Amino acid sequence: MLSAWQTTVRGRTAAGLGALALGAALSACSGPAGAERADPPGAPGASDGAASGTPAPATHPFNGGTAGLTNPVLAVKIENTRPALPQSGVSAADIVYVEQVEGGETRLMAVFSSRLPKRVGPVRSARISDLHILPQFGRPAFAFSGVQSKMKKYIRQAPVYDISQENSGSAYFRAGPKPIPYNLYADPRNLLKQAPNATAPRDIGFRFGAAPAGGTPTRSFTAKWPAATMGFTWSAKEKRWLASWGGQPDMAAEGGRLGGKTVVIQYAKTTRSRFHDFLGSYTPLIGTTGTGRALVLRDGKAFDARWSRPSENQGTTYTAADGTPITFAPGQVWVVLVNDGKPYIP
Repeated sequence: MLSAWQTTVRGRTAAGLGALALGAALSACSGPAGAERADPPGAPGASDGAASGTPAPATHPFNGGTAGLTNPVLAVKIENTRPALPQSGVSAADIVYVEQVEGGETRLMAVFSSRLPKRVGPVRSARISDLHILPQFGRPAFAFSGVQSKMKKYIRQAPVYDISQENSGSAYFRAGPKPIPYNLYADPRNLLKQAPNATAPRDIGFRFGAAPAGGTPTRSFTAKWPAATMGFTWSAKEKRWLASWGGQPDMAAEGGRLGGKTVVIQYAKTTRSRFHDFLGSYTPLIGTTGTGRALVLRDGKAFDARWSRPSENQGTTYTAADGTPITFAPGQVWVVLVNDGKPYIP
């Protein structure tokens, strides 16, 4: 059953958009028995806060660790273009999503729970694809710097706590030599004070454990979008994939190099949404429900996979050809969303 906000978003934005039409058909299914609904803010049955009566998981469902099992979930939109580098706080995230935006560039959505950095940013504006990714987390806190005017009503109806700069200005500050809009940062602890009932972590489909059998030894992989590239190179010394941006090392503002223990290259259909920026460039819509192919990078190997997400209030599973789960290495996970098929040109 669709939640009220999903019905509104799909009903008013899906005309002429193949990805949304597909997502609506998939999300109309109730999913496995016992699957939680992603209710709109304030709706009856909405799951708010860690004190929901649900037992804490044995390990963190986002990174396979044992810290912060009941900490609230915070998602932050972060700029990912050259003027924004190096970014702050990304290395502390449990999950980092890489999403295509206008002009063929990319933006990050960093998801925090097990630990929080001192600051995060540069914080930038939300996009429609965020609202299709976030329902799997229940009702998380969502931090961003703004949103296109046509999208405001969808943000209000989405199953998130809106702790944007507009609503939680005291948690945001400008710092450093970068020009506006690349100098806006936020204090994650102050952000979460604005969303005291943000949901605790829950199963989003990831499975952690020893490496699966097989796999192809892989030194590096480069993900490509119309105007951006990100590379991931295996470091046997650090036992993780080191990120690069535009062919150059992708450094963290706190020091060291960004990168994750597991990198998922998820091929997802990307189409044009009804939204666009002030220059007229249309916002891509990334189809993150349904099924598709993926490549899971861990321990210096690449594993061919299939991803599956039956509905927006459920997580994504990654399996081998025989249907067995492809386990992730415990630690930070990057989910890199690239177009499946013909490149989308804004």
